[in-house]
Amino acid sequence: MRVSVSWLREYVDLPADLPTADLEQALVDLGIEVESVVDLAASVTGQLVVGEVREIEELTGFKKPIRFCRVDVGAANGTGEPQEIVCGARNFAVGDRVVVILPGGVLPGGFAIGARKTYGHNSAGMICSAKELGLGDDHSGIIVLPPDAAAKPGDDARPVVGLDDVVLDLEITPDRGYALSLRGLARELSHAFEVPLRDPALAPAPGGTETPAYPVEVRDPVGCDRFTARLVRGVDPTAPTPSWMQQRLVTAGIRSISLPVDITNYVMLELGQPMHAFDADRIVGPLVVRRAEAGEKLTTLDGVNRVLTADDMVICDDTGPISLAAVMGGETSEVVTGGTTNVLFEAAHWDPAMVGRTARRHKLFSEAAKRWERGVDPAVALVALERAVRLLTEHGGGTPSAEILDIDHVRPRTPISLPADLPTRRVGVEYPPARVVALLERVGCTVAQGADRLSEDPGTVGVASGVGTVLSVTPPTWRPDLTDPADLVEEVVRLDGYDKVPSVLPSAPPGRGLTPRQRRRRAVADSLAERGYVEVLAHPFVSPELADQLGLPADDPRRPAVRLANPLSEEEPLLRTTLLGPLLGTLKRNLGRGHRDLALYEIGAVFHPRVGAGSPPAMGVDRRPTDAEFAAADAVVPAQPVHVAVVLSGDIDPAGWWGPGRPAGWADAIEAARDVLAAAGIPDERVEVRAAEYAPWHPGRCAELRVDGVVVGHAGELHPAVVAALELPRRTCAMELNLDTLPPTPVTPAPTVSGFPPALIDVALVVDDSVPAEQVRRALEAGAGELLEDVRLFDVYSGAQLGEGRRSLAYKLTFRAPDRTLTVEEAVAARDAAVAVAAERLGATLRGA
Repeated sequence: MRVSVSWLREYVDLPADLPTADLEQALVDLGIEVESVVDLAASVTGQLVVGEVREIEELTGFKKPIRFCRVDVGAANGTGEPQEIVCGARNFAVGDRVVVILPGGVLPGGFAIGARKTYGHNSAGMICSAKELGLGDDHSGIIVLPPDAAAKPGDDARPVVGLDDVVLDLEITPDRGYALSLRGLARELSHAFEVPLRDPALAPAPGGTETPAYPVEVRDPVGCDRFTARLVRGVDPTAPTPSWMQQRLVTAGIRSISLPVDITNYVMLELGQPMHAFDADRIVGPLVVRRAEAGEKLTTLDGVNRVLTADDMVICDDTGPISLAAVMGGETSEVVTGGTTNVLFEAAHWDPAMVGRTARRHKLFSEAAKRWERGVDPAVALVALERAVRLLTEHGGGTPSAEILDIDHVRPRTPISLPADLPTRRVGVEYPPARVVALLERVGCTVAQGADRLSEDPGTVGVASGVGTVLSVTPPTWRPDLTDPADLVEEVVRLDGYDKVPSVLPSAPPGRGLTPRQRRRRAVADSLAERGYVEVLAHPFVSPELADQLGLPADDPRRPAVRLANPLSEEEPLLRTTLLGPLLGTLKRNLGRGHRDLALYEIGAVFHPRVGAGSPPAMGVDRRPTDAEFAAADAVVPAQPVHVAVVLSGDIDPAGWWGPGRPAGWADAIEAARDVLAAAGIPDERVEVRAAEYAPWHPGRCAELRVDGVVVGHAGELHPAVVAALELPRRTCAMELNLDTLPPTPVTPAPTVSGFPPALIDVALVVDDSVPAEQVRRALEAGAGELLEDVRLFDVYSGAQLGEGRRSLAYKLTFRAPDRTLTVEEAVAARDAAVAVAAERLGATLRGA
């Protein structure tokens, strides 16, 4: 919100010599964020004077209209002769007074003005528009001073156009809606400087009459609990908005439109009461305030045809909706510049939640809606109505009707019980009860002595210390944000001064380092990153169609999902039950950006609903939940195990001058799973890899990974149907493990290092295609005994000479003894024992035997 200090001074007696830095600090101390404080007088340097146009010569032969003007600037140019200026604006004539900056001056933004020859004529200076002076965004024409402006050629133009003022640009938090007005800001500054306040809302205003100003029916007193209106007849449709009002509106960032509309905006800024002006002659029949019917349409003042829903509030006449209540009026009843003679002013009070939803639904964040959703004083409607009527009759003529409509269903504020010692106990600063009462009354609250409560200390009594005393506090109508004792405590602290609250930091407990779970997560992330995988953080939101796209069976436990009450997107209202959906979406997005070789990973939580868990218990904020309440609430929270997943597409080994690349395959996904388990501290002998069928993987290229016989995840190539549904490249591979199912990391014993040479023996075993290579490796390990140091698969072969359904697996066996050099006989015996166990368990035979 932008507001001038001179306007504020009309309502609060600020010190005459108040430095801008002190003013800014006072607002900050009150909890109002100051974006900027601009001294307009310093924004334009050099000579900025009033000039009177004496001659205009139209220049032709150029791409755009150009005028050569002679402007009387008095003695400001040192000669008294008219100043020659070339100007492209068309909205002024001979005799008009304009604003001129002479050579040597500098406009906002560092735009220096000089004398130069242009369009064949000498131009010394510039005739200025509002945008060039930083007074607004209007650049359609230059500033033409009104006839009643008391300024002659050569006078300083700064006071005339409002450049002798200081402008505050404030960011008002959502709980301080009252501060979106001069009335609210003046009240705050009166607290800060302890100076008198002249509340414009205390101006006398006539009440409602038995005969209404216009027939109105309010069908929803919850959405609209107050509706006031008054008619002004015979208004001069050509009456201009006075210049002082235009300047204040422009300073606030509001464009001047017409006198009736400008008055509603001016009153909104002054009192915080949004209003609307109807052309009474364009209204057909009585007005009805109601909820819209789904599908109804309304063309708002911005020219957009909007489709309404049943949650919107509208004002209707016999033709249908003519205004989107509290947000924006409609085209059919708008005040027409130069044509409206009978104006119906409306000032109402609307439900803030309804206005906020309507504004967001239609993406229509008007100045009125901004105030309504933050809370407007329902008691100021008649005062705003009287203020608007007086301004209109004063500057536009007309006769106000004696009839005044006032439909009032506003409920009185409910008193809040506040222990007098609660601010002291909550904040740690001594606030005597008298001080608490005085500060709350300064806010506008009505404070009365309530019932006593038992003293926490039997040795003290309540009046002096506040212990035992309970205050009954009724907040003012303009503070809808004050609803419970904590809000009142905040007001006491705020007005007494945040700087008086000591900053006491708790002692940091000695650290215990990372937890085992944190260490495991970091180790897994480091391991994958070291192997070339890139970490991503995908949104955990998914669409209901994802389960079908991944081919999950109907009874799959990953199908039930948690639905968000307020999703960011209606297309993705569910929380993920597997990392693969969002991760594959990230893969697809990167492929669409031109990347081809991708290896991505993510570590994050998945969410599984607790079926039949019910609703969590209601818990307040006045105390810590009991263990039973916490357990009951925790039982409703979805299970959130931490998973790790990787996806691969394209080449895992890049191509180059050294040769062709190698495309990523199912074996790389399984290897990534092994790397994760190794990084998690799971010994290789406790890991088992088996063939499996599990969506969304290809049934013939999917492996399940077990630790101590428990399935912890799957890896392999994605099913072709899944790849097609998600529009991914063929042979896309993936892996996903549940880190929470892994057993604790065992203590790793120090390895025994032998200084004796190894014995290396290769064996090639022929087995059925259905026998996993992992089972063959385990059989060799079991048969070789303690002398076996390592076994590694280095070749897989299948051919006609081996027979149908048979393949050869070649392993490199490393034997070593810790205390001696092995003999050939010992190594061969260990090899034979290993082959014998493989033959016994799996039917393996030595190739070539």
